[in-house]
Amino acid sequence: MSQSTVSYLWREPAAASSFKTGVSLHSHTSQSKETLDFIAELSTDWKPLQPILRWLEERSARVSGIRPDYARSFWTPPLTPRLAFDLEREQVENKLGLAGLVSLTDHDDISAPMLLRAVPNARHIPVSVEWSVPYGNAQAGVTAFHLGIHNLPSATAAEWMLRLEAFTAMPLAERPARLLGALLSELHDLPGVLIVFNHPLWDLYRIGRERHRFLVNEFLAIDGQFCHALELNGLRNWDENREVSILAGRWNQLVISGGDRHGIEPNANVNLTHATSFNEFVHEVRVERKSHVLFMPQYAEPWKHRILQSTLDAIRNHPHFPEGSRTWDERVFHPDANGDLKPLSTLWPEGHPPRYLSILLAAVRLMGARPVSHTLRLAWNDRQSGGHITQSALAAREA
Repeated sequence: MSQSTVSYLWREPAAASSFKTGVSLHSHTSQSKETLDFIAELSTDWKPLQPILRWLEERSARVSGIRPDYARSFWTPPLTPRLAFDLEREQVENKLGLAGLVSLTDHDDISAPMLLRAVPNARHIPVSVEWSVPYGNAQAGVTAFHLGIHNLPSATAAEWMLRLEAFTAMPLAERPARLLGALLSELHDLPGVLIVFNHPLWDLYRIGRERHRFLVNEFLAIDGQFCHALELNGLRNWDENREVSILAGRWNQLVISGGDRHGIEPNANVNLTHATSFNEFVHEVRVERKSHVLFMPQYAEPWKHRILQSTLDAIRNHPHFPEGSRTWDERVFHPDANGDLKPLSTLWPEGHPPRYLSILLAAVRLMGARPVSHTLRLAWNDRQSGGHITQSALAAREA
């Protein structure tokens, strides 16, 4: 029988007192490539933005000879692997008084944990990744699920990444039947590996709520036996996480934490455990079927306010960070005139961002400054309307 509990630190200040370790799962570093497709989607959703974006695109092509290519461009989170590791570990140690375990999961990339293994206090970090899994068909719609694959064997991690990348790149029409199930089965057969279905109910690829949920349930019906938990996501809202808890109950799945941090706010939830190593934690989840999720105080802040702050973290300059991650345009990559991906900071015709863009970004950053930020926070204070993940939602798994 699966046993999940969910606690809220602002309501239960002593919630962590009987545990030994806090585990931070699912956060991103500067090694993670984040798509810029959302810019094009914004103009689709918000019609008034279309003429503005078209003007900006035409001006870029006229001045620099480069037309914006949102599909190939990407941005990277501001925190380097070391900064991200320290941020997550220190939250657990300083705020909870527990030993900290951290599993970083960049998109389809294991560079961060591999680099950190050369750092003495991070040498035991698990090799983990957030794997993009294209899923669906022409009839039901096509999406991509994000699976957290934690604690890959060190000796074969690079080989596993090649296999996972090949699967992601494979056109759906050419994918052999049951290839996904075969890969997940192999991963499941590795006793130290933890497989988490990240933010399962987030229609990230915008195929429609009903079609997305149909595919989620189809995946769980076929390959859910190889998933060890569904994620309660620290950057998704109350209602969605409550639905995930109910979904987990229907499929007799555990729920587990996953902060999904992209900015400089530490993960908004962690797992509490009696384990003293990541392997022991995996055993607790996979074999003992126990998971204790703790939401940190930042999750009680209005959701829209937190999303804004995460966005502002991405477009702010951080002069005290290591070279190469200090300015926002060093962290955005775009094809140059030859089609080679380069930092945006190297592509400005005059060596710096156009004045109109600097003014625009400065105006957006004002949303994070007092008193504007305080006013927005009050306007977005949906803490009570969202509600908590209740015991009844968790009890649905026992039905």
